[in-house]
Amino acid sequence: MSIQIAPARGKLGILTPGIGAVSTTFMAGVEAVRKGYGAPVGSLTQLGTVRLGKRTDNRTPLIRDFVPLAGLNQLVFGGWDIFEDNAYEAAVNAGVLEPDLLRKLKPSLRKIQPMKAVFDRNYVKRIDGPNVKTKGSLRDKAEQLIEDMRTFRESNRCDRLVMIWCGSTEVFRRPAKVHQTLTAFEQGLAKNDPDIAPSQVYAYAALQSGVPFANGAPNLTHDIPALLALARDRNVPVCGKDFKTGQTYMKTLLAPGLKARMLGCSGWFSTNILGNRDGEVLDDPGSFKTKEETKLSVLDQILQPNLYPDLYKDLFHSVRINYYPPRGDEKEGWDNIDIFGWLGYPMQIKIDFLCRDSILAAPLVLDLVLFLDLAQRAGMKGVQEWLSFYFKAPMTAPGLYPEHDIFIQLMKLKNTLRWMRGEDLITHLGLEYYD
Repeated sequence: MSIQIAPARGKLGILTPGIGAVSTTFMAGVEAVRKGYGAPVGSLTQLGTVRLGKRTDNRTPLIRDFVPLAGLNQLVFGGWDIFEDNAYEAAVNAGVLEPDLLRKLKPSLRKIQPMKAVFDRNYVKRIDGPNVKTKGSLRDKAEQLIEDMRTFRESNRCDRLVMIWCGSTEVFRRPAKVHQTLTAFEQGLAKNDPDIAPSQVYAYAALQSGVPFANGAPNLTHDIPALLALARDRNVPVCGKDFKTGQTYMKTLLAPGLKARMLGCSGWFSTNILGNRDGEVLDDPGSFKTKEETKLSVLDQILQPNLYPDLYKDLFHSVRINYYPPRGDEKEGWDNIDIFGWLGYPMQIKIDFLCRDSILAAPLVLDLVLFLDLAQRAGMKGVQEWLSFYFKAPMTAPGLYPEHDIFIQLMKLKNTLRWMRGEDLITHLGLEYYD
C-alpha cells in the first residue's frame, strides 16, 4: 500500500539563512532553468529516474513524474543575511555565475531582499555586517524570525515553506546542558545562553512554525535532543548536515570501491584551496574545526577499520583547508592516497578536483527542499535518514552510525520513494531471472 501524500498545490517558499554564493547560485539557477537559459544538471529530482519492478519490466520514470514534487514554477525565494545586498548584488559579488547570465536574471533576483539576520561574532569570527537583529534576547530574535516567516508567507501567498541553512560554518561546539531538553533550550533562549548558536535560533523558529529544516553546514544546529524532540512533536521533517559537494564527494565514491575489492589504505592526505566567503570563514581555527570533524568522519565509517584492521587500522587521514582569495569560488581539492594490494605492495592514487563549490551545491539545495516538502506532505517527521545522500555528516537516530557509502545512500533514497508509492523495494538479488 502506498502512503497518503498531500498534493503539491500552490507556492512553496524557500527560505535560506545566508544569501551568499550557494543560495544565490541556487536561486539564479532555478530562475535560469525556468527561463530556458540552462539545464538543472546535478539535480536528482529534475533529471534522475527510478527503476520500478524487474529489469525486464522496463519501467523507469523520472523521479519528478513518479512522486508529487513541487514544480520549479511554484518556488518563491527569500532569506536573511548580515549584508544588505539583494540577491542580484550578492550573486555578482560571489562571482560564480557569468555576468551576462546574471544580467538576464536581474529583474527577478533584485526583488529578493535579505531580512535582518540573527548573528553572533563569537560563532563566525572572520566576517561581520550591518543587517542584523539587535533588539531583545535570543528568544525575542526567534520570535522575530517567526514573524519574518509569517510575513513572507502572506506577502508571497505561499502555501508551504521550507528552510535550508546556507550560511557560514560556525565555530565548533559540542552539545551542552542547554541542548538536552526543549525546556532547557527555551530557558536558554530567554537568558541568552552563550551555548546557543545563531543557526539553532533559526532551526527553533522554523520547527516552531512547522517548517521543515535542512542544515547545509557542519554546525551542531538541530542535531541536538531539544530540537529533534521539537521536530517530532511538531511533525516536521529535518535533515543534515553539511552539503557533500567536492572533496568529500570524491571520497564517498572512491573509498567504497577500495573496500569492495579489499585493497588496503595506509594514508589519505587532503588539502583544499578556496577563495570565497566560505574559505575566509574557514580560515578561523574554530570554524575549521567544525568542518574538519565532518570531513574526517567519512573514511572511518566507510572503511570500518574495526572490521578490517589489517587493511585500515593504521590509516593516517589528514584534511587541510587554505584560504586563497585569487581562486574565488573555484575550489581546488587535492588528494594523495597511499594504498596497498596483493602481498602488501604499495600503490598511489592522486586526485586534483578543480571544482566549482557553489555549482555543485546548488542542485543539492534544490533536491533537498523539494524532498523535504514531499516528506512533510507524506506525514513523515523527525530525521530523514533517506536524505543522507546529500550530506557529509548525515543525521541518524541516536546511537545509530551514519551510512556514508554514496551507493548505499542512493539505494536507500530510491527505495524510500518506492515505499512511498507502494512499489516493491529493489534488492538487486536477481535470482528470479535464472530460475
